[in-house]
Amino acid sequence: MRGNMRRSKILSTGRCLPERVVTNHDLAKVMNTNDKWVQERTGIVERRYAEEDVGASDLGYEAAIIAIERAGIKPEELDMIIFGTLSYDHVFPGSSCILQEKLGIPGVATLDVRNQCTGFMYGVAIADQFIKTGMYDHVLVVGAEIHSAGMELTDSGRNVSVIFGDGGGAAIVGVSDDDNRGILSTHLHADGRGFKSLWIEADSCRKKPRITHQMLDAGIVWPNMNGGKVFKNAVTRLPEVINEALDANDIKIDEVDHLVFHQANMRINQYVAHKMGVPEEKVWHNIQRYGNTTAATIPLCLDEMLEAGVIKDNDIVLIAAFGAGFTWASILVRW
Repeated sequence: MRGNMRRSKILSTGRCLPERVVTNHDLAKVMNTNDKWVQERTGIVERRYAEEDVGASDLGYEAAIIAIERAGIKPEELDMIIFGTLSYDHVFPGSSCILQEKLGIPGVATLDVRNQCTGFMYGVAIADQFIKTGMYDHVLVVGAEIHSAGMELTDSGRNVSVIFGDGGGAAIVGVSDDDNRGILSTHLHADGRGFKSLWIEADSCRKKPRITHQMLDAGIVWPNMNGGKVFKNAVTRLPEVINEALDANDIKIDEVDHLVFHQANMRINQYVAHKMGVPEEKVWHNIQRYGNTTAATIPLCLDEMLEAGVIKDNDIVLIAAFGAGFTWASILVRW
């Protein structure tokens, strides 16, 4: 360990998923798609949709309460809340403040991270630095999304709408009691030249007013994706950032026990794993059940793996994500 810095670790996780299950067959009733088409291209079978008046902070709160309890601490012992989401409860204030109010801990620092698919990863990287330097002891990192309220459930929106679902996950990042275990390194990157390849054009502060009937009629309030460009960049950047983490820690890919990808598209993850020679049994998938929950996918995966006993003490876990922005990241953990 460098200098006198402490090692941070993920102390606990939690998750919250809406009860309503929406299958590919359900979507085929409202748009020209089918189960075979969706599964072949994405691996998704179903996703969850929240009910009316449920926000990202609500899912984040339920996941956070579980993580806090599992960490053996009280909400009052949190030093900071970091909230990764693109589906904010309101334009302002940030959902981290709304979550703080739900947890009943006024005065605690809050931060919203708008890095979409890598939002939780960026949040963990920030928490890692605060823990290492000794400024904080317990940081709550949340990734939660309500995509269902912002999907164009029509033929024109089907290529994007079939991908996304709602969900929330949380982790408590704290101090490791073993210098050899915990978060070994974090690696963050972005390339804003690709920002229009996966974006929502409006509403926008560039327009006055921010939203108009013309914007609604033009359909620029819905997500738009250049699927080919996203795929090409993802299968390039993910191996790069995975190798960066391995090289930084002098670890070989065959020493990794679990490779946890952001759940954007099962075909991307399978392609990258195969390209890097990682056997299928080392790669965790849950996109088939939840779709792409953006900032929530990584904590959802980790929580399921821990609950199932898949991740064990001293396992090496490599986490990697790529998404809108473009942004990409990796985190290497010795559990």
